[in-house]
Amino acid sequence: MDSIDTIAAISTPLGEGGIGILRLSGSVSIKIADKIIELPGGEKLIQTHSHQMKLAHIVNPRTNETLDEALVSVMRAPKTYTREDVVEINCHGGIVALQETLKVAIEAGARLAKPGEFTKRAFLNGRIDLAQAEAVIDVIRSKTKEGLDVAMKQLEGGLSKKINEIHQQVTNLLVQMEASIDFSDEDLEILPRDEMGSQMRSLSEELKALIASSETGKIYRDGVDVVIAGRPNVGKSSLMNALLREARAIVTPVPGTTRDIVEEIINLGGAPFKLRDTAGIRRSHDEVEKIGVELSHKAIEDAEIVLTVFDGSEALLTEDVEILNRTNDRRTIIAINKIDLPQKIDKERIAGVSDSKQIAVSATKGTGLEELERAMLDMVLSGQVNRGTDVIVANVRHQKALEKAKANLDEALKGMNQDVPEEFICAILRDMLDDLGEISGETVQENIVERIFSQFCIGK
Repeated sequence: MDSIDTIAAISTPLGEGGIGILRLSGSVSIKIADKIIELPGGEKLIQTHSHQMKLAHIVNPRTNETLDEALVSVMRAPKTYTREDVVEINCHGGIVALQETLKVAIEAGARLAKPGEFTKRAFLNGRIDLAQAEAVIDVIRSKTKEGLDVAMKQLEGGLSKKINEIHQQVTNLLVQMEASIDFSDEDLEILPRDEMGSQMRSLSEELKALIASSETGKIYRDGVDVVIAGRPNVGKSSLMNALLREARAIVTPVPGTTRDIVEEIINLGGAPFKLRDTAGIRRSHDEVEKIGVELSHKAIEDAEIVLTVFDGSEALLTEDVEILNRTNDRRTIIAINKIDLPQKIDKERIAGVSDSKQIAVSATKGTGLEELERAMLDMVLSGQVNRGTDVIVANVRHQKALEKAKANLDEALKGMNQDVPEEFICAILRDMLDDLGEISGETVQENIVERIFSQFCIGK
C-alpha cells in the first residue's frame, strides 16, 4: 500500500436522505479536502485541530462552483478508524450532491476506494486484527439483536482475546519443550512432561468448546433456511403470512397461485429464520408452474428445515405421500393446517411414512403457531438461545482454523503419551500456532485477505 495513496468513497447508501457521507483516508487526505472545501474566513482544514467539525461549502476548484453546504470533520492519525488522516464530509443526502463531491475529490488527487478498503487499512495498520475486521461486516449484516451482540463481542476483541490466550499458552509450552531440547545438559527448571500433557489436554477442551459454539454462531450470523413445502392450496402462503404476522405472500383460493419463491425473515428467540414459501408441488402441464415446482424441489434439497404443510380438512392424497417421501431424509416438521375445519386427514398414515413431529395449526385463526415456532427453534438450538458472555465462533473460516489447531494439538498430545521425540512435538505445536494465526491474520494467505475484504461494501 502506497503511503501517499489517499482513497475516497461514499459511505452511506445512495438515495435521498438527510445526510450523505463522503470519506477520505490517507496521508494527504486533508490537503486534498482543502482543495474542495471553503471554510468561513478563509481558514484551511490543514490548520484545524483534530476531531472537530466545521461548517463549510464544497466547491469545484476548476469552476469555483459551489456544490453543497456541508459539515466537515478532520481526524488526524493515529486516532482514526484507519490510523491514517481521515476527512469525513457530511453532505445533504442526495445522489447528485454526493456524486459531484466524490468526483471533485478524485479530481483533486484521491482515488476511488475498493470494497472494504477502509477496514482493510485498519487491519493492515494494526488497529484491529482480521477476526475483528470480519466482525465489521457481521455487524452491518446482523438480522437480529442477538446476532448483533455476537458480532459486537467479536468486534470488541472477545474472540481475539481468547485466541491470543491459547496462543500464548501454547507458545509457553513450546518454549519449555525447546529449552529441554537445547539445554538438556544444564540444570534448568523445566515443566515435567506430565504437566505439559495436562495443560495440552485443558487447551484441547477449550478448543473443543469454541468449535462446538460454531453451530450456534452460524445460526446467529447466517440464519436458518426454512422451506415451506406442500401441494397446492394446503395453506403454505397463509401459514407464512401467519408466522410473519403480516400479509407478505399472495393468498387466493386458486391452486398454484405461488409460482416463484417468496422469502422473509422472522426472529425466533434471537435467531433469524429465513422462511421460503414455495410453489405447490404437483404434476402440471403448465410450463411456468413446472418451473416453480422444480424450484421447490431444489429449495427442499438446500433447506436446513422443511416445514411440510398438509390440509387437515382433506384426505391424504398421493401427492402428499410423495412429498413425505421426498422430505424423509431432511429435518422436517409436519404442519397439519386448517384444523378449524372438520378433519379428514389420516395422521396415523402420515406417521407410518414419516416420524417427523406433527403440529396442528390454523393459519387463518393463528392456532398452534407458538408451538410450531418452538419446534423450529428446538430443532436447531434445542430450544436454548445463548445470551451469556461466552465467546461464540460465528465464522466458518474461524471454525475450520480451530479444527485444524485442535487436530494438531491432539496429535502433539498423542505424541507426548507415546514418548515421541520432542523435536517432532515442537514442529506440530508450531503448525498449531500457524493455525491460530490464520484467525488473527498473522499467518493468513494474502488471497484469503483479499477475498474477505471483497465482501464489504465500498465505503466501509
